[in-house]
Amino acid sequence: MRNKLQQAGLIVLGLVAGIFISLNFSAIAQKEASALPIEELRTFADVFNAIKTGYVEPVEDKKLITQAISGMLTGLDPHSQYLDADAFKDLQVNTQGEFGGLGIEVGMEDGFVKVISPIEDTPAYRAGIKAGDLIVKLDDTPVKGMNLSDAVKRMRGKPKTQITLTIARKGEDKPIIVVITREVIKVQSVKSKVVEPGFAYVRLTQFQEDTANKLADHLGKIWKQGPVKGLVLDLRNDPGGLLHGAVGVSAAFLPPKVLVTSTDGRTEDAKRKYVASPEDYLRGTRVDFLKDLPPGVKTVPMVVLVNGGSASASEIVAGALQDHKRAVVMGTQTFGKGSVQTILPLTSNTAIKLTTARYYTPSGRSIQAKGIVPDIVVEETANGSSGPRLREADLERHLENDKEKDKEAAPPKPQTKAPTKGKPAKDEPEEEDKPPRFEIASKNDYQLNQALNLLKGLQIMQAK
Repeated sequence: MRNKLQQAGLIVLGLVAGIFISLNFSAIAQKEASALPIEELRTFADVFNAIKTGYVEPVEDKKLITQAISGMLTGLDPHSQYLDADAFKDLQVNTQGEFGGLGIEVGMEDGFVKVISPIEDTPAYRAGIKAGDLIVKLDDTPVKGMNLSDAVKRMRGKPKTQITLTIARKGEDKPIIVVITREVIKVQSVKSKVVEPGFAYVRLTQFQEDTANKLADHLGKIWKQGPVKGLVLDLRNDPGGLLHGAVGVSAAFLPPKVLVTSTDGRTEDAKRKYVASPEDYLRGTRVDFLKDLPPGVKTVPMVVLVNGGSASASEIVAGALQDHKRAVVMGTQTFGKGSVQTILPLTSNTAIKLTTARYYTPSGRSIQAKGIVPDIVVEETANGSSGPRLREADLERHLENDKEKDKEAAPPKPQTKAPTKGKPAKDEPEEEDKPPRFEIASKNDYQLNQALNLLKGLQIMQAK
């Protein structure tokens, strides 16, 4: 019996070694592969064999290997992940801006699903789901022990079907139970409005394949309505998305060929500089959609609104415009996701999402686990309270900020109050937990009002 177990173990060891070699050479092609840890692989084979021969119920080889790969990745950081066929397909669909589900950006924390940000005007947003909510149960199934892709798969589903979320929320003694009806989520990544003569508002909800292209269309329409004296770019609760989309959005407002962001990792292709040039923001098209922008787009006074839900690509844009002194960044400190994830296909329908680099602002600041500190700190309400926010630094196994490893994190800049005209806007909700209703450029949006006040103040100073 023991000889049979040893033979089975050797077979499994060979199988596992083959898989790891395959991963090394297919996922990271033409890169120097490190030596395989034979002793650790033997331990893996022993565990695999023990499960196969002694577990209370039979388990398929494919399931064990898949879970092992998934565990390897989720144990690295909050953003690395194994993508099975469904998850890989969902990722591809998401970048196109349409998918079926609830409308929330999520991560993992303590084995539970944690809400990073609800996507505005979606079922989750309308149901009152908040950033920082901990999802502990999906219908009757506990989330503890479930990997992120499985949890996302359960939340996705056919439109008009319902799912019950059990949520733990900071400050609440009892779990909150929310029944949400799934919809086809069509994320409109760019929204705009001329809020009053001469002052425009542009909202980016996510960075998709065509976000920069759509931004150019919106800016063109705004300028056709008359002279623009000031522009507010709203990146609040924008969870990010595609890197080239962030470069394109930044390039719309910056001079040609200036540095937008840089990345640095262990491999040569992870060490890159991205500039405001078509070569770095065009993908899948040769038509430069930014070349016909009105000249005023490059010089109009700007305020960029950010908050704790502004992450990743949003932080790239805010950091680039801040470093080049192209815009005043206003709001509250951003999420702090300063890492780059690369999709490495394994087969025709599976892949891994692997953290391969950190990204930096043009001045070399690392945003990882720190975020962008606004030039002018303005809370979400007139009473100065934005409430608790989940940030990258709160996530287990988050990458450190490599620029601050050997020193304490730099304290945030002193809070500077924005100019206020007249009475504060009546923006405090009468009921804290009333489900939010999104209205573009709402008159009750306190931060937006302060941004407009600042732009009008700049106009007065320029006139003098």
